[in-house]
Amino acid sequence: MTTSLLTAVRRAAVVAASASALVAVAGPVSANVPEGWSDPDPMSAGHLLLLIAGLPILLAVVITVLTVLPGLLKGEGLTGGQPTEWIGGPRQGTHELAGPDDESSEAGGVSARF
Repeated sequence: MTTSLLTAVRRAAVVAASASALVAVAGPVSANVPEGWSDPDPMSAGHLLLLIAGLPILLAVVITVLTVLPGLLKGEGLTGGQPTEWIGGPRQGTHELAGPDDESSEAGGVSARF
């Protein structure tokens, strides 16, 4: 058998096995509601979307606000009042960096030559 024929046979076997597994597992899904249980009204697509997407987004926004709000109220900003750390860089910020003196100077940035 050729390699392409073996590949096609394998793919067909995987598709057939997957389809039969889905059909076997889907049996209980089609069951009716038991007699003692209430039969709820169908849910609209908008309500379902609100539950699936809206509530997690709302929860993420609330957690973010509760986390950031104390620092903002103290006036620390989003970084907590501390400057971001630049390992090996100047202590007082970028104004300490040397700028290029002339066109042949390599101070002030990467020359992009290898």
